[in-house]
Amino acid sequence: MARLSDIAPGCRLIGLIPGQAVSVVSVEPYGDISANVTYRLSSGAIEERVFFAKDVETLSIEESSWGFTANGDDFKLASEALRISLASTQDPFLAVRTSRIRPLPHQISAVYEKMLPRLPLRYVLADDPGAGKTVMAGLLVKEMMARGDLKRCLVVCPGSLCVQWQDELLDKFGLDFAILTRDAFEASGRRNAFLDHDLAIASLDRLARDREIGSLVEDCQWDLVIFDEAHKLAAHVYGREVKYTARYRLAQLLSGHTENLLLMTATPHNGKPKDFQQFMALVDADRFEGAAHGEPDIADVSDVMRRLVKEELLTFEGRPLFPERIAHTVSYELTPLEDELYQEVTEYVRTGFNRADSIGDGAKRNSVGFALTVLQRRLASSPAAILSSLRRRRDRLKEELANMKDGRPRKEAPGVSADIWDTPAYDEDLSQEELDTLEDSTSGVTAAETEAELVAEIAELDRLVDLAGRVYRSKDDRKWQELSRLLQDAPAMYAKDGSREKLVIFTEHKDTLDYLASNIRQLLGRRDAVEVICGGMGRDARRQAENRFKNDKEVQVLLATDAAGEGINLQQAHLEISYDLPWNPNKLEQRFGRIHRIGQTEVCHLWNLVAGGTREGQVYERLLNKLEVERGVLGGRVFDVLGEVSFGDRSLADLLKDAVRYGSDPARAGSEP
Repeated sequence: MARLSDIAPGCRLIGLIPGQAVSVVSVEPYGDISANVTYRLSSGAIEERVFFAKDVETLSIEESSWGFTANGDDFKLASEALRISLASTQDPFLAVRTSRIRPLPHQISAVYEKMLPRLPLRYVLADDPGAGKTVMAGLLVKEMMARGDLKRCLVVCPGSLCVQWQDELLDKFGLDFAILTRDAFEASGRRNAFLDHDLAIASLDRLARDREIGSLVEDCQWDLVIFDEAHKLAAHVYGREVKYTARYRLAQLLSGHTENLLLMTATPHNGKPKDFQQFMALVDADRFEGAAHGEPDIADVSDVMRRLVKEELLTFEGRPLFPERIAHTVSYELTPLEDELYQEVTEYVRTGFNRADSIGDGAKRNSVGFALTVLQRRLASSPAAILSSLRRRRDRLKEELANMKDGRPRKEAPGVSADIWDTPAYDEDLSQEELDTLEDSTSGVTAAETEAELVAEIAELDRLVDLAGRVYRSKDDRKWQELSRLLQDAPAMYAKDGSREKLVIFTEHKDTLDYLASNIRQLLGRRDAVEVICGGMGRDARRQAENRFKNDKEVQVLLATDAAGEGINLQQAHLEISYDLPWNPNKLEQRFGRIHRIGQTEVCHLWNLVAGGTREGQVYERLLNKLEVERGVLGGRVFDVLGEVSFGDRSLADLLKDAVRYGSDPARAGSEP
């Protein structure tokens, strides 16, 4: 029931005209008892009438949802939310304009031309290292969220990169991702941290190797799962048999629990076409999972993978985005004493491999083969590394001999999962910390079964330790001399004003890293001229070392194992040396990608040190020479074929092992790369 005082311009009266409400235009009061009211009908006609108090008792005033009495801040927030929800329909590059980035043409094309039009997405982003794949992933996530296609996203990456991913997604895109640690799972009220966070980052190896946590994936569904460094999701084909690693199995599991899957790696191909086909099966199992059944190798993956090398990346002005990169092979010959040590240790390794072939226990046979492979790689690294390894192996075997004499049980071969042993390039599937632990735990594994065999092997190791000690004490280390010559004489090592340029040196072993750190500090005359990054360092210590190298002009050299081969940005330097050559050629590109990345303005140089007279050196010299020929033919695109250079159906690691075992028999020493 209305009152006369309630009637005001703008209100709508119900009950005056049957079947419709009329809009009050004006009100002219006549005291408190009556008023002349002008109103508009639904037809638009204007009428007026004098109302007395009793006339309006049968009328009612229509409640209106429109008005201007609400809180202004709330209205602004609501209108902004509506605008953002509709923004993608009007602005096709919304994520670009709302992020703290300066995107480049190849990044925009990857997200807006290659990936977004393919939703639901199954894709491999394989641009070169340093091309900004994290930026592309962040743009994809933010754009999908703006379009209503994404609420839950999981990023799976190496544990050392979790914090870096978290920082970049928050700083550049305003996306607050939680890192799922073991503590997060234990503190979860639902006993599943995956369910507690819509935006999450998790360590690849924690999920792959912790079965309890990995099993929780089955209770979750994601809108998008991103794998960084996806080349670690390895599966290897042997004839008609496929060996799946725990990481590959994890990717298969998550693939079934997400609508969209993005694999990111700069090195998708390991040199074996069938392994590559198995890798591509993660994005389309029906199409690619035929490698083990003798089906033809895949020829075209352009619809599910993009691979751009740095020579193809341009600025908006059409200029090359990256400066030139040049690789140099520095070949040197061993001294007579070094050559004697090399031949003796190689013969010991070769004999050990042959004895291991007769072991019936497959796990132990693999353990012995692994230990001998490590010994051979350390032989090529430095006198310090091989001396340390030989001593450690001899001492472990002496412990085994003592146990045998006292009737105590011998130590079993380390209990390592089969997927590690079955990986040809095992270092691709283990972190640096895991490699160090595994190498130490297998250093005493031997094919010797009887007391007499152990005594004979220990005597042989005593002889090799003595020889390695003589090499070490002689200070006549040709490999170090080549590095010293480069540091002192190579023109590229100096800026125009005569000051030293910053330099990154990669080695594979901690013993060699310590050896080089001592030598280089003595050569340069200052302890603070060298920083180191290696496996086992805490996250904060690694970051501090990285920052000192980048920002302190007194720090001229960064020495690193492959713990720094992924995820660290070192474009403040443009010079790099591979002191030890990895048995996986993709690692050369991963290493070079630390300095040759967005923001680099100088021509980048890489020197690879190769002992030409050794069996491994001969294989690597042929590889590097072949790459140099291809560099000339391809106009500098040598790194595009680094992981795919033709080894037939064999990995570089296989060729190097065969060179060690059968180097004196050309028919069995492996085909030329």
